[in-house]
Amino acid sequence: MKAGFIGLGHLGKTMARRLIGEGVELVVWNRTREKAEGLDVPVAGSPKELLSSVDIVFINVFDSDAVASILYGKDGLLEGDCRDKVIVDTSTNHFDRVPAFHADVKKQGAAYLESPVLGSVGPASLGALTVLASGEKSAFDRAKPYLDKIGKSIFYLEQPGLATKMKLINNLVLGTLMATCAEAVTFGEKAGLSRETVVDILLSGAGNSAVLAGKKDKLVRGDFSTQFSSALIYKDLHYLQDLAKSMKKPLFTGSVVKEVYGMAYAEGIEGEDFSAIYKIFKEY
Repeated sequence: MKAGFIGLGHLGKTMARRLIGEGVELVVWNRTREKAEGLDVPVAGSPKELLSSVDIVFINVFDSDAVASILYGKDGLLEGDCRDKVIVDTSTNHFDRVPAFHADVKKQGAAYLESPVLGSVGPASLGALTVLASGEKSAFDRAKPYLDKIGKSIFYLEQPGLATKMKLINNLVLGTLMATCAEAVTFGEKAGLSRETVVDILLSGAGNSAVLAGKKDKLVRGDFSTQFSSALIYKDLHYLQDLAKSMKKPLFTGSVVKEVYGMAYAEGIEGEDFSAIYKIFKEY
């Protein structure tokens, strides 16, 4: 099996490592070439060059602007020979941008599979992500053997746009749960309990969730090295606000929590893990 992989940030590089470990022969590209260090695989000079050597390409980048630059930019994927290729975009996109990605890739003879993932570095390293996919069934069928290597649960939603919208809805739960748990920990500490005790009690009670379990060590140790950044959840919740507006539906908890994550920029911690929202609540 051979594939291309574009985007070697925290999650992307972990996914790439997982695919390599599962026997996939990868060719990679990243805007900052140094991020490919340690993978010991060929590094293409551009997305266009990468496309020439593989039939399926994975993308995992920060936002829809970054996806657009990879597709449409100089030496981008759509400048290459796209015939019969599959582009699997695991980024979390703006729902408004996705229809054009599907249409423009199809015009060039390729298929675009919108395939955001649920989970961060930990699950990705174990092949335990949840994968959502929308697009042509034939493209999904071609991508699935690769998706099976990174995902434990795979949902094919078919209709373009649904996978992206569901990812944003999922991150409403992710962001608000993390914020609630982090705030609860600071309240417990203020009441006189140790941080670890508060976390253990929450995990035995109303706070029992995969979110808190996954971030327990970070909260207890105060190690907020990045798995999924505050900048990313802030971006996702902003996209969700736009989705709510398009649906003429109010967004209550998500809007408030988005602004708390916005404080991460004011504090200069937007690049840290999104569990670092604990620091913001701790100040007040």
